[in-house]
Amino acid sequence: MITLLSDPAVWAAFLTLTVLEIVLGIDNVIFISIAAARLPEEHRARARLIGLSGALLLRIVLLFFIATLVGLSEPFVTVFGWDVSWRDVILVLGGLFLIYKASTEIFDEVEGEITTDVGQSAVRVTLSAVIVQIMLLDLVFSIDSVITAVGIADHIEVMIAAMSVAIVVMMIAATPISNFVEAHPSTKMLALAFLLMVGMALVADGFQFHVERGFIYAAMLFGGGVEMLNLLRQKRRRA
Repeated sequence: MITLLSDPAVWAAFLTLTVLEIVLGIDNVIFISIAAARLPEEHRARARLIGLSGALLLRIVLLFFIATLVGLSEPFVTVFGWDVSWRDVILVLGGLFLIYKASTEIFDEVEGEITTDVGQSAVRVTLSAVIVQIMLLDLVFSIDSVITAVGIADHIEVMIAAMSVAIVVMMIAATPISNFVEAHPSTKMLALAFLLMVGMALVADGFQFHVERGFIYAAMLFGGGVEMLNLLRQKRRRA
């Protein structure tokens, strides 16, 4: 351990990986805030804390299977000329989960019962259900970050430390982001649309039709910019 702490390369890997984990986790914070918003006000912070703590444990479990993760790209079966790897299976299943989650949330927003209090619509879900959703969402979004960690750092201790710092940052950022989403409901629909897009990109990647992440980030940036203009216009009209 002393050797690791005195190695500049280890610190460089730790800082680089920490920044990447935080950046890769920004969209996750938004969707975690949406999941927790269906609970009564007094339970949301607890759900985020327990859910993200459990998510960190799941990430550590994934890291301890690092040797398996590295070999996930090796095909284990061929179907109609398509070489299928476990990584492909995970991406497809994870993408389908995101598509299902986003679609049901959008349906609830469009067709669901209208209430004046966000907490009133939360009676249909339980604290444990939301915690599980948060852990599953983080697990799906952490696939890329875990593979990134494997490619950057050579020591599992560095990976665990970087992911722990990233989770703490997510815990701190979750509350203000959640408050912003609740104050501006239109941003929730935009975030769900992004979630749907990410899910479709994961499914496409699973079927070996790679979608450049730059296009996805550009679409998110453009959509977010348009939404910010709408919010500014609404604010000026209310003034």
